[in-house]
Amino acid sequence: MKTGNTYTKWLKDIKNRIRQSQIKAAVKINSELLQLYWNMGLDIVDRQMEAAWGSGFFEQLSKDLRSEFPDMEGFSTTNLKYIKRFYQFYSKDSQIRHQPVDEMTEPSALAQQVSNRNNITIRHQLGDELFDHPIFQIPWRHHIEIFTKSKTVKEAIFYVQKTIENGWSRAVLMNFMEAGLYAAQGKALNNFKRLLPEPQSDLANQIIKDPYNFDFITLT
Repeated sequence: MKTGNTYTKWLKDIKNRIRQSQIKAAVKINSELLQLYWNMGLDIVDRQMEAAWGSGFFEQLSKDLRSEFPDMEGFSTTNLKYIKRFYQFYSKDSQIRHQPVDEMTEPSALAQQVSNRNNITIRHQLGDELFDHPIFQIPWRHHIEIFTKSKTVKEAIFYVQKTIENGWSRAVLMNFMEAGLYAAQGKALNNFKRLLPEPQSDLANQIIKDPYNFDFITLT
């Protein structure tokens, strides 16, 4: 009987470790996906792709990417526009995106082109350094709710942090946003610590089962 109890405890421990490993893997995949979206949004904005290619830019980009990656839901025209908004919204915060300062008051056309290329490189590197930032730790569909409905980046970060701390599903997040939780509490949190979602939380389940993550890892 003692042996049986030992096995039961060991099995429970193994199950917990498997669950934790699943969450770690899912969070990593989710973060990589959001890093991809961030850098895509950076390119679209900084290279002024819409101005260069016209009003049909997103439709053409979607067509080209889905031709190569037909199973990826994230390359729809609608989602590509959200990707641009994702970058535009969070890059307004100086702590997320440091604006390079051009010391030349009247740069030549060549100098401006070189500066633009350098700025793009700098912001790509910044994206890599942001891996531990909380905005890369929640599912994409949570993000869409947050950055399309928040008035400021500070408000958005508040809801991102609350989602991670409390393991909120998207439905719960939406309820708190509609109830005006940020307005009631008045400020964003400053002492955020990077933690994995609780294994049994709705957030952990949604990250593991997120179709955007599944689409992403089926790349061949």
